[in-house]
Amino acid sequence: MQVLQICHSYYPPFLDCARQYSKLFSDTEYKVITVYLTGEASEEVAQATCSDEVIFLGYKSSQVRGLKLKAIAEVRKILARGTFKFCIAHRSKPTYVALLASQLPVISIHHNYDDFGRFTRRLMVNLFRKRLLLLGVSDSVRDEMRASLPHWPSNQIETLYNRIDVAAVQSQFFSREAAREFLGLPAGSWVVGNVGRLHHDKDQATLLRGFKKALPSLPANSLLVIMGKGPLEKDLKQLTLDLGIAESVVFTGNVPDGKKYFKAFDVFALTSDHEPFGMVLLEAMAANIPLICSDCGGGAEVVRGVGQLFKLGDAEMLSNCFVNEFTGNAGIESTAMLTKLNDVFSDEAVKRRFWNLDYVKHLLNNK
Repeated sequence: MQVLQICHSYYPPFLDCARQYSKLFSDTEYKVITVYLTGEASEEVAQATCSDEVIFLGYKSSQVRGLKLKAIAEVRKILARGTFKFCIAHRSKPTYVALLASQLPVISIHHNYDDFGRFTRRLMVNLFRKRLLLLGVSDSVRDEMRASLPHWPSNQIETLYNRIDVAAVQSQFFSREAAREFLGLPAGSWVVGNVGRLHHDKDQATLLRGFKKALPSLPANSLLVIMGKGPLEKDLKQLTLDLGIAESVVFTGNVPDGKKYFKAFDVFALTSDHEPFGMVLLEAMAANIPLICSDCGGGAEVVRGVGQLFKLGDAEMLSNCFVNEFTGNAGIESTAMLTKLNDVFSDEAVKRRFWNLDYVKHLLNNK
């Protein structure tokens, strides 16, 4: 039997999302056929998808707007040549393609908030509710979907966390010394790391203000390293000047496969405003780096119990978290992160969760 997985594109982070869902079917009777609606064919992408077959339809984004009739016709041709049990669709457009191209059950994966803010989107999924399972990447995404679709049974709107192949990620890390050399960081510095787009949603302004407040209680050679680019780069660099901390902040820009260098950090801080999940947190956990995170969204679900949480936008509280980490007063067991990572956010743990979902068990019982 076959499973059709439909993705809008393979641009980060959605290539890894496709990999995650392909891996759910390893060592099972199911073969996974993954279709990318947009993007040129790539052997490297095909290998990284980890599916039995990968099909690139090669559309431009503009070609899959509206009714997406060409994409629907192509997917129907693919379905006609095999015996498919159900479809997995990432985000709204691929979900509509899957629903309109087939009569199969569809598992629709939602990676962001407000996917059902529009009436037309609610109408669409309500029309096809009998053959839909909605999965949010965190409890907070799931709960928002449940609030938007109050008449749906709770077991048709569930959580399936994002996850990583822990051993594979750990094998990619550079040593602390090599990572610092690559990033141009002094070997003896105490380093706070942050990774993400320089955008309002990531709230690096609070990160800078919290670091400024903490500096008098941190070692003299402390550094804040911000990895990423975005529209706020100029504003954030100006803020470092206004705060008088420009010499203690390093903007690296985009670093290809930046997770390889996470061991350069002494602590990892994510200050995002309602992050739906936060894959960088799992990668930091795999590197065994202490975590600090804002207390909202999916990121808080990852960090709760294994790292420090601070109130969103509260630079004073964030400052205290930095100081607690340096002084050893954070109160977190050193083994707790890796235990939670393996028990909740690993490929193996989430695979077990997937096959125990009521909806999936119902599919299995109706072969």
